[in-house]
Amino acid sequence: MTNTPSSGSPKNLFSRPSYSESVRIGDILRKETVGGLVLIVGAVLALIWANTPMRDSYFALRDFHFGPTLFGVDLNLSIGHWAADALLAVFFFLTGLELKKEFVIGDLRNVKTAAVPVAAAFGGVAVPAIIFVIVAAASGGFGSELMQGWAIPTATDIAFAVAVLAVIGSSLPTALRIFLLTLAVVDDLIAIVIIAFVFTDDLKPAYLALSLIPIILFTVLARTLAKFFATRLWAAWVVLLPLGIVTWIFVFGSGIHATIAGVILGFCVPVKRTDGREGIGLAEQFEHRFRPLSSGFCIPVFAFFAAGVTVISPESGSGGLLTDPVFWGIVLGLVLGKPIGIMGSTWVLTKFTKASLDKDAKWGDLFGVTLLAGIGFTVSLLVSELSFGLESAHYEHAKVAILAGSFIAAILGALWLIPRNRRYKEIAARESRDDNKDGIPDVYQQGEDN
Repeated sequence: MTNTPSSGSPKNLFSRPSYSESVRIGDILRKETVGGLVLIVGAVLALIWANTPMRDSYFALRDFHFGPTLFGVDLNLSIGHWAADALLAVFFFLTGLELKKEFVIGDLRNVKTAAVPVAAAFGGVAVPAIIFVIVAAASGGFGSELMQGWAIPTATDIAFAVAVLAVIGSSLPTALRIFLLTLAVVDDLIAIVIIAFVFTDDLKPAYLALSLIPIILFTVLARTLAKFFATRLWAAWVVLLPLGIVTWIFVFGSGIHATIAGVILGFCVPVKRTDGREGIGLAEQFEHRFRPLSSGFCIPVFAFFAAGVTVISPESGSGGLLTDPVFWGIVLGLVLGKPIGIMGSTWVLTKFTKASLDKDAKWGDLFGVTLLAGIGFTVSLLVSELSFGLESAHYEHAKVAILAGSFIAAILGALWLIPRNRRYKEIAARESRDDNKDGIPDVYQQGEDN
């Protein structure tokens, strides 16, 4: 995302990335775009079903329980619970892979280049949380139940935000799109830490210790047999998946949210080739192999069972929703807190360090991207369930708030970025015409003629 400057030299924020980094991130962006569109479909279907006369059948399906008891852990869970704890573990496994790659070969491996997305992500987490706390405290005080939802508006949904940006901002500078992706990855890391430490109840150290056995086996096998797993598609399913399932069961039994098992196992996969040769490592191979499963099935199914909420119930109408501070804290946190936090953190970097915006990037472009960062969906829905529980009215209101805030953020981002994207497209077309006028061949036209 930024060039690595020499010591003491000025640093340009959002300058053009290297070719290899552009190719790698571009591939992720395309896959996240498809996943985001499928996610939207799942959420819309759930909303429609939950607001029809057949709404009771939707909730009956979501709350249907099944599952065995394994290793002393009761896994008799509802379908909605399975989607949140088990299917999202696949999503978090891929998040762990991406985080490790960013730390080993990506922008986060260098302190100077990591400073921008890390600072922006922390700002984008802190300000929404502060806004929520202020709204909740004004209504119920700092010790009220409302405070449990402070972490809900802190997350940015990678797939959803990237999908919107892909539709409306195809001509924007590449570095800005990479910035949004890297920001969301760091944002996920912060969310993972919050889930692991804030929402862990009744910790059982024995199960946590037992989880180390399959984790160590998984790590050793992934490193020593990396070529075996890379060249045989069935091997990971037969050898590593059972270890992953056992890890998930023990982490679930320990009291830590089970999705953390996915992150841990993602960090256990080697990024670089273990034989010392050039080429993509096992982490990237696994990402290519399993991202379609996550984007095309796991996340949409989770969205389907998490997003279903009766917006206006026949019994209560919308009054309880609109007077709930949880609703307004989340909406304001996503729509206002995200852009304020991210823009503010980035501005501080340019004000008090030698960093400055690259000549190809504009503050207005960055502002549009920060509006899209207010699209909080997957992790926000998960955190809302952890904060209030399925039976709480605040949980239902939080879901509506997440949907409303994400929709508003997407609309505002689109209204801001579409004219700017159109201007970049006109500039690119004009430069192409000027190149042809100067006698420089148009390779695209040549390709069409041939």
